[in-house]
Amino acid sequence: MMRRVVVSAVLLCGLMIAAAQSVSLDSCRAMALRSNKQMLIEAEKINQAGYQRREAWAAYFPAIDFTGGYVYNQKDISIFDSDQLLPTKSFNAATGTYEFNLVTNPATGEPVKGPDGQYIPSTVALIPKESMTYDIHNVFFGAVTLTQPIFMGGKIIAMNRITHFAEDLAVAMRNSEAENLIYAVDAAYWQIVSLVAKENLATSYVALLDTLHRNVDAMVREGVATQSDLLSVKVKLNQAQIDLLKVENGVTLSRMALARMCGLSIDNQMTLADESLEDSQYVPLSTPDYDMAQVYERRQDLRALGLGVKISEQQSNVAKAAMMPSVAVIGSYSFSNPNMYDGFKNRFDGAFSVGASVSIPIWHWGGNYNKYRVAKAEETIMRLRLAEAKEQVELQVNQARFKYQESLKTYRMTLENINSADENLRQAQIGFKEGFMTIDNVMAAQTAWLQARSECIDALIDVRLCDTYLNKVLGTLMY
Repeated sequence: MMRRVVVSAVLLCGLMIAAAQSVSLDSCRAMALRSNKQMLIEAEKINQAGYQRREAWAAYFPAIDFTGGYVYNQKDISIFDSDQLLPTKSFNAATGTYEFNLVTNPATGEPVKGPDGQYIPSTVALIPKESMTYDIHNVFFGAVTLTQPIFMGGKIIAMNRITHFAEDLAVAMRNSEAENLIYAVDAAYWQIVSLVAKENLATSYVALLDTLHRNVDAMVREGVATQSDLLSVKVKLNQAQIDLLKVENGVTLSRMALARMCGLSIDNQMTLADESLEDSQYVPLSTPDYDMAQVYERRQDLRALGLGVKISEQQSNVAKAAMMPSVAVIGSYSFSNPNMYDGFKNRFDGAFSVGASVSIPIWHWGGNYNKYRVAKAEETIMRLRLAEAKEQVELQVNQARFKYQESLKTYRMTLENINSADENLRQAQIGFKEGFMTIDNVMAAQTAWLQARSECIDALIDVRLCDTYLNKVLGTLMY
C-alpha cells in the first residue's frame, strides 16, 4: 500500500513539473497532431486505402474456392418402375448376324405374336428393379475451383491504378487536415499570448489608475480637488478592474481550448513559451518569395484534386472494360458421395476438369456505352474543378501576401504609436504634478497609452497568424 502511495506521489509530482514547464508552439502542434480525432480518422483512411490497394492487386492472381454441401433425400432413386425383361439374341451362322430368340409356330416355323401384336421372345434377360435402385438419402458433394483471369478488358489494371491513386489521395487529405489543424492550434496559441499580454497591460493600467486614485484622494483631503474628480477616477478604476477580470477569464478559457486541441485535460493550465516575451523581442518576417508552379505542386488540396482526375480517368477505363470481352481459365476438382464414376458407390470419389470461359457483350441497348459516357463526363468535371481551384489558389495567395504585408506595416505603426503614447502619458503626469494638467487630461493620456499598447499586441498577433496563413496557402507550412 505504501509503495502505491509513493508511486502515485511521484507521478503527481511529475505531472505538476510538466505542467509548470513552458510549452512551445511546436510542442502544441505535435500534441494536437497525435491526439486529434480527425487526424486519427485520416490515418485509418490511409490504412483502409492500403488494404483496398492490396485487394485490387490480388485480382491478378488465380482465385481458389471451395464449395461443399450436404443433401438429405426422402426417397431412393430408381431407373425402372418394376422388374424389366429384355429379349435376347443368338448368333445365326447361316446369316452371320445375331437374331432375336422368338417363340415359333411348330407347324410353320414362323414367329408367334402376342395379343399386343408384338413378337413373343423365347428367352429373356431379367433386370430386377432393385438392381437399378440407388440410395441417395445422404448425398455429400464438393468442388475446389481455380479461376485465373486472362483478359478482363483492362478492368483489373484500372482498378489497381485507382486504389493506388486512392491511397495517395488519402495521404493528401491527411496532410491537408494537418495543415488546417496546425493553423487552428496556432490561432489558439497566439490568442493566449495576446490575452496574457493584455492581462499584463490591464494590470498595469489598473495600477496607473489606482495610483491616480490615491493621489486625487489626497488632493481632495487637502482641498485642491473636488469629490467629482475623485468619483470620475473611481469609475475609471472600477471599469478597468472589470476589464481585467474579463481578460483573466478569457485567458483561462483560451488555455482550456488549447489543452483540448492538444489532447490534454481542460484542467491543464499549461504555460506557453512565448508568454513572457516582450514586444521588442518579436522580429517580424519579410514576405517570402514564391513561384505559383511550385505552389501548385505543394498544395495538398490541389494534389488531392489532381489525384481525383487520375481516378476518374481510370474509372472511365473500368466503364470501357464492360464493353470488351473477358477471358478466364477455370480448373476444378469435383467430388461426391455417392459417386457414379465407377458404378454407383457410396464413397467419395472425384475428377479434375479444366476449361476456359469467354464472355462477349453483344447488345445492351446502349447501357454500357452510356455508363462509359457518364464516367468521361465525371472526368471532365474533375478537370474543370482542378482548373478552377488553381485560379482560386492564385487569388488566395495574393490576398494572403497583401494581408501579411499590411499586418507588418500596421505593426510598425503601432510601435511608433506606443512611443508617442508613452511620451504623452509622461508629459500628462508631469503636467498634473505641476498643476497645469487636469485629471481628465491624465486619464485621457492613460486611455491613449492603453489603446496604443493593446493595438500593438493585436497587430503583433495578426503578423504571426498572417505568417502562418501565408505559409499554409503557399504549401510551406511544416507539420
